[in-house]
Amino acid sequence: MARRVGNRVSAETGEQAGAGETTTLKRALTTPLLYFFILGDVLGAGVYVLVGQVAADAGGAVWVPLVVALLLALLTAASYAELATKYPRAGGASHYVTRAFGPFAGFIAGFCMLAAGIVSVAALARGFGGDYLSAFVTLPVGLVAVLFLALLALVNARGIKESTRANVVATVVEVGGLAVIVVLGAWLLLRGDGDVGRLTELGTPEKGAAAAVLSGSVLAYYSFVGFETAVNVAEETRDPRRSYPRALFGALATAGAVYVLVGLAASAAVPTARLAESSGPLLEVVEAAGGVPTRLFSAVALVAVANGALLTGIMSSRLAYGMAKDGLLPATLTKVLPGRRTPWAAIALTTLLAMLLALTGSVATLASTLVLLLLVVFLMVNTAVLVLRREPGEADHFRAPTALPVLGIASCVVLSTQIEAQVWLRGLTVVAVGTVLAVLVVVRRTRRADGDARNPAEDVRNPG
Repeated sequence: MARRVGNRVSAETGEQAGAGETTTLKRALTTPLLYFFILGDVLGAGVYVLVGQVAADAGGAVWVPLVVALLLALLTAASYAELATKYPRAGGASHYVTRAFGPFAGFIAGFCMLAAGIVSVAALARGFGGDYLSAFVTLPVGLVAVLFLALLALVNARGIKESTRANVVATVVEVGGLAVIVVLGAWLLLRGDGDVGRLTELGTPEKGAAAAVLSGSVLAYYSFVGFETAVNVAEETRDPRRSYPRALFGALATAGAVYVLVGLAASAAVPTARLAESSGPLLEVVEAAGGVPTRLFSAVALVAVANGALLTGIMSSRLAYGMAKDGLLPATLTKVLPGRRTPWAAIALTTLLAMLLALTGSVATLASTLVLLLLVVFLMVNTAVLVLRREPGEADHFRAPTALPVLGIASCVVLSTQIEAQVWLRGLTVVAVGTVLAVLVVVRRTRRADGDARNPAEDVRNPG
């Protein structure tokens, strides 16, 4: 699907970031760690509620919109693979869009990603303190959320290697729990309690097959996002040009296979109406099969929530750090711990904002805008990869066929048509705030540039 030649980056030191760029962050991520980073983020907490929502929209053939969503996600993933290997540094989408269209558009892209990330972490923190935790202990959700976010910040500041090693363990637990669902579904079919006929039921009383697939694909698409967060740790990857494409496409393929198998198992094992009505559809499979304690699955869900929050927190802090390096946020956010070389100032700011959102209880009203905000970012990234083709870059970076980003742009437009009007209103409000801030950033940078241009003349007129 793409080509890549050569390898100029040192795998041992990884200090060369490309085209004369160096990094102040510690390069500690190997290909396996990056693979688990992406896989853990994609296989986050969403999968534990995804199947029921997709079934409600698409019918019993849950696997169809899952496959469609995977293919659509791969289109934008190809653009990220090209840009992350061409410009391997923190900042991700913000950095790419800045290079393509300037600081105004770059700030909006970064702001949308940052807002989505912080809201997502806050929502996951509240989720951690909700129903799954109540299976073991009952505590105030706000208190749990604050303590939970503080602990995640400490793990994040400890180091990228430590964070991603914790992610490897959590991802294994998540995948193990999903494997149990697949096995239980197969067991139900073998003992004659399932119905494979539901696997071909596409559509609902309100929607035909085509409309059901498109509507279900929007929900399923959300379950595959997370791959875009890994570009923000490219600067901490030992050999990003070699590691990133392998880890990215490998993780998406793995997640797609797991999702499809889980969808097949759940749909065949549990009636569609029961799946659609449940807020914990995978628990329905566990209860139908028997033999596995439901509390065990609650524990797995807590691990999934914690892992998703950790990885999104890493993304948010690295994005803030990268935007600060580009001059789009205050320079103080570029400060790193001397020994750990982790962006402590950015971690502190994003954690405090997530705590504030978690405590206000407004996360629920903002959470539904995440897909729209990400579609805005993906549209800009897919466009940026085409514009930046005018920059030769390094000969060894990944290059996607031109058709893929073009189709990626089209997919963002199509999916956005399926988003409800009230969600558009909330999402456009966030974009409007970002636009105002972007104007302020551009004005400040213009004044600074004008001042720098005038200073030499002042020195000539007033030597000494």
